[in-house]
Amino acid sequence: MEIVVFGSGAWGTALAMLLAYNGHRVSLWSHDGEKAEAVARTRKNPALPGVPLPEDIAVISDPSAAEKAELVVFAPPSNVLRSTVEKAAPHIRPGTVIVSATKGIEAGTELRMSQVIRQITQDAFPVAVLSGPSHAEEVSRHMATGCVSACEDKAVAELVQGVFMNDMFRVYVNQDVVGVELCGAVKNVVALGCGVVDGLALGDNAKALFMTRAMSELAVLCQKAGGLRSTCSGLAGMGDLIVTCLSVHSRNRRAGQLIGRGAPVALALREVGAVVEGYYAAASVKALSEKLGVDLPICRSVYGILYENADVTKAVHELMSRDRRSEFDYRWDSKSKPPAKPEA
Repeated sequence: MEIVVFGSGAWGTALAMLLAYNGHRVSLWSHDGEKAEAVARTRKNPALPGVPLPEDIAVISDPSAAEKAELVVFAPPSNVLRSTVEKAAPHIRPGTVIVSATKGIEAGTELRMSQVIRQITQDAFPVAVLSGPSHAEEVSRHMATGCVSACEDKAVAELVQGVFMNDMFRVYVNQDVVGVELCGAVKNVVALGCGVVDGLALGDNAKALFMTRAMSELAVLCQKAGGLRSTCSGLAGMGDLIVTCLSVHSRNRRAGQLIGRGAPVALALREVGAVVEGYYAAASVKALSEKLGVDLPICRSVYGILYENADVTKAVHELMSRDRRSEFDYRWDSKSKPPAKPEA
């Protein structure tokens, strides 16, 4: 299959390598002509140090390459997805399948990434979402990984599953596009907050509490937006949350650690040296939650730290001092009580 991957960062490059390994004819597009020329010549991408780019991957900066593609993958940072799709869209031919591999919610519109793609392309192409716990550093090194291919159209989801899946990259199909995309966006916010917990040296108990209650918030948001709560317990939800909150590869976690140790937000973002998706997602998630009327205390606290200069220690104290409540929403009646202990 002829495939063009738009976005030559770590994730786009890793996906191009995966697809080439699977036997497809792959072109990797960069918005920067000089970068494309340098990567093509050296077969090295600074975004993935130590991982040589296979010779059979063409590195390009001309979006017209999409005219020959049977499948187009978008994998740029969320804040430039719109401009990237606008460059590519005029060249995508009828019948092409589009895969969104970018995680986030667009600032200002609160649109999910697949919605941005559909809007720009006037819903002329089937769009699937590829998401899950998948650090580019490991995928590029052919390490075991699992993801989901999400699309309302089962045939499209299965087509994408077949294109990407191999002996070390396992893909499951999923119908819940809304839930999968919201999980992919919100987990970056949570991971940044988890990094703050690490930076404050609050311990493993606090980190487990933070992650678990954040997942509860995410489940409520997913359901309110039209997704399924069950998606949050799968690869796109809990799986991606775990890897992003705990991995040394996580830029979001690293930024949060620096902030927790006292670094100003702007300095922490610069120190990471790459796009920290959680920073952008925090503002978009806050706006979306307000639009939907959903209370997300943890995500709101992360937003306060990032955009309102909230004190990190005070933010943690406020979360821990919230009113008492039940862990789950259920009625305290005879039907919901645990069974009586059997007699000896």
